[in-house]
Amino acid sequence: MYHWYKKTKDMPGSDMGKFTRILHSGAPDKLMEEIPSFVVDPLPEGLDRGYVVLNRPWAFVQWLEKATIEEEYILMAEPDHLFVKPIPNLAYGSQPAGYPFFYIKPTEHENIIRKFYPEESGPVTDIDPIGNSPVIIRRSMLEDIAPTWVNISLRMKDDPETDKTFGWVLEMYAYAVASALHGVRHILRKDFMLQPPWDTEVGKSFIIHYTYGCDYNLKGELTYGKIGEWRFDKRSFLSAPPPRNLSLPPPGVPETVVRLVKMVNEATANIPGWDTLTSGSDQE
Repeated sequence: MYHWYKKTKDMPGSDMGKFTRILHSGAPDKLMEEIPSFVVDPLPEGLDRGYVVLNRPWAFVQWLEKATIEEEYILMAEPDHLFVKPIPNLAYGSQPAGYPFFYIKPTEHENIIRKFYPEESGPVTDIDPIGNSPVIIRRSMLEDIAPTWVNISLRMKDDPETDKTFGWVLEMYAYAVASALHGVRHILRKDFMLQPPWDTEVGKSFIIHYTYGCDYNLKGELTYGKIGEWRFDKRSFLSAPPPRNLSLPPPGVPETVVRLVKMVNEATANIPGWDTLTSGSDQE
């Protein structure tokens, strides 16, 4: 991600400012000198109940309070986002920009949403089908929303019905509800991001998000849910980073998947010492 940020930041059409990796472990790590980082504290022990994403809103609250941030607008993004091209400021004044996720459906869960977004706040249709990432938002607005985002996230996690229904995307719903409680509506940009293997054309999108496994047979046919003869899945690399020069997919695989693997290969080829990286903190 940081490699592609550096590559696209100064290209024509870019409004990209500085880069910060917000690290919510509470302690510096071995990437501090390589990537601009800001260390914040995790939630008190046990509060996230194994749902590590709950630390994200709390991390943003601390960063916004303690860091020196020159930019007026902030792009919230994630480590599995690769910048396909430079990103302009897609926000419009006080209206932030977000990405509409097909699986965030506030109107289909009105009985749950109303626990956190009472009727006097407005119709459930005022809640955008988004998470906090990718979002471009004015810093002052995020400073207002972030504490509410923490509060709603913790309350949702505390409610068994909500926790069971929303599962891993609970914190995304919390951001959507928190921003709506502040009267904020996002410009929904489908071109903000693409997600292989479901999005098959790069088109004019700005970000590739590699959250889904990409499994194909050697004919180039998708075998989603079944390990493919050719595959790229970030979960294959939980114990160690991917090796350099991953094999490209077979003919017939969508250009988004091909582009993703080529971008990963280009980054790993250019990051010094990649081959010696390990996930263990005791090795350089």
